[in-house]
Amino acid sequence: QVQLVESGGGLVQPGGSLRLSCAGSGLTLDYYAIGWFRQAPGKEREGVSCISSSDGRTYYADSVKGRFTISRDNAKNTVYLQMNSMKPEDTAVYYCAADGSMLCPYYSGSFPEDPYDYWGQGTQVTVSS
Repeated sequence: QVQLVESGGGLVQPGGSLRLSCAGSGLTLDYYAIGWFRQAPGKEREGVSCISSSDGRTYYADSVKGRFTISRDNAKNTVYLQMNSMKPEDTAVYYCAADGSMLCPYYSGSFPEDPYDYWGQGTQVTVSS
């Protein structure tokens, strides 16, 4: 059974940091492009970041560039999203997703969701004082 399991969410103060994890079960994440998405209350889900499998290239939404970092640990079959200098507008449910094409679906600042084959259940991140 293929599963993606996110963890690491929680409550953090503005300016603080969190590291989200996306662990794969039943699939080897190194063979997939992995994307992170988020959905805030009352808003559509949006792409945050992606890391390709074939060349390791990374992509970020403008809203998180310079603050968030996506990385892989293939030995742990896990992809991370390090979030620093967090803002209240980062509050959302964060999801990871796996795309078997190995290249990030990223076009002119857009992170389309359709190419992704598997999705996690999400983890809540709240930024508040």
